[in-house]
Amino acid sequence: MATKHDYTKDDIRRMVKDEDVKFLRLMFTDLFGTIKNVEVPITQLDKLLDNKLMFDGSSIEGFVRIEESDMYLYPDLSTWMVFPWSSERGKIARVICEVYTPDGKPFEGDPRNNLIRVLEDMKKAGFTSFNIGPEPEFFLFKMNDKGEPTLHLNDKGSYFDMAPMDLGENCRREIVLTLEEMGFDVEAAHHEVAPGQHEIDFKYADALAAADNIQTFKLVVKTIARKYGLYATFMPKPLSGINGSGMHLNMSLFTESGNSFFDEKGEMELSQDAYYFLGGLLKHARAFTAVCNPIVNSYKRLVPGYEAPVYVAWSGSNRSPLIRIPSARGNSTRLEVRSVDPTANPYLAIASVLEAGLDGLKNKIEPEDSVDRNIYRMDAEERQESHIKNLPDTLHNALKDLAADEVMKNALGPRLYQSFIEAKNLEYDSYRTQVSGWERDQYLEKY
Repeated sequence: MATKHDYTKDDIRRMVKDEDVKFLRLMFTDLFGTIKNVEVPITQLDKLLDNKLMFDGSSIEGFVRIEESDMYLYPDLSTWMVFPWSSERGKIARVICEVYTPDGKPFEGDPRNNLIRVLEDMKKAGFTSFNIGPEPEFFLFKMNDKGEPTLHLNDKGSYFDMAPMDLGENCRREIVLTLEEMGFDVEAAHHEVAPGQHEIDFKYADALAAADNIQTFKLVVKTIARKYGLYATFMPKPLSGINGSGMHLNMSLFTESGNSFFDEKGEMELSQDAYYFLGGLLKHARAFTAVCNPIVNSYKRLVPGYEAPVYVAWSGSNRSPLIRIPSARGNSTRLEVRSVDPTANPYLAIASVLEAGLDGLKNKIEPEDSVDRNIYRMDAEERQESHIKNLPDTLHNALKDLAADEVMKNALGPRLYQSFIEAKNLEYDSYRTQVSGWERDQYLEKY
């Protein structure tokens, strides 16, 4: 994780002077998880620190209409960070901001504010923190002479391969070193199963910091890849016939006394809280899929045969179900949701899985029995006997499940939910009216 600091305004002013910072990059996230930033000269620092810096919210996807466009950026000083790379005119520092309305209220259409709201629900339920350890994967493609991404992968490597097969190794190494310079505690970095595919895992952090870290991570990966003439993409399935990119989320709830998922006397050394939380995740899985797998292409990854989960089930011993219980116990006891992909808006995805788990705790939802055999080898009848449901197979079906689930709608809040549903239905409609090359290849000469 990137180390969290309790910086004061004076700390920030001192660091600006010491590091010769000339520009401020004020970052926030739109509805779709895209990082937005307003870059201002350092002369605007006092205005920012006094929460008086404005921007036009009407130009941001899913934010506001023209007639209510003035919004304020309130900096979260704990996210202050000077980028290790600099422009010719001096260093650039970034700070992640929350979006506020002119009357000084948190803007409900800001995904980060929404996660803060859901974390308040968690605290009311008696917990102190929700820890998230993400495992984001990405592909590296070569770029052409115009600096545009091609579909040529940077290598022919496979899982844990070393150079010379893994030509992305130097790029990946620099990404890791840059992340460490920025305060990340990188736990592992390796080549993934598919050619050109990479994974970098960093230490868990509390939910808000973890979502911030995911956004920072994406920015670093894309920036460093360009230095190597490579294009990094977090698209789940850029090529047919190979594994897609996921972003497994490892999660655990803590109280003052430690990890509330651990109980050395419980079955599998899991507490009753862990089982209720798991029950909530399983109950709402089909509905949170729209949020955790939010683009048309996400569903090209969620198909049998490529390690991605397709079925709503859990296990402590095999990797085919949606939720796995990694073997570590004590403070490392956790649940791993394996369906999430890196196109998910991390603030919304984490809010949705947390709200699902909290519903399990509130309503004492017991999970179905674990499935400790390979689900891909079970036929439909066997799956039905084990009460195993499928995950939605298209964005359209996932949106229908989301619309039918009040708990998941509450996880987004009315404003974000409405904007999300409208935008995603438009996206799916645009997709289904296109005629693909596959269709022409299959049908043009046949009919």
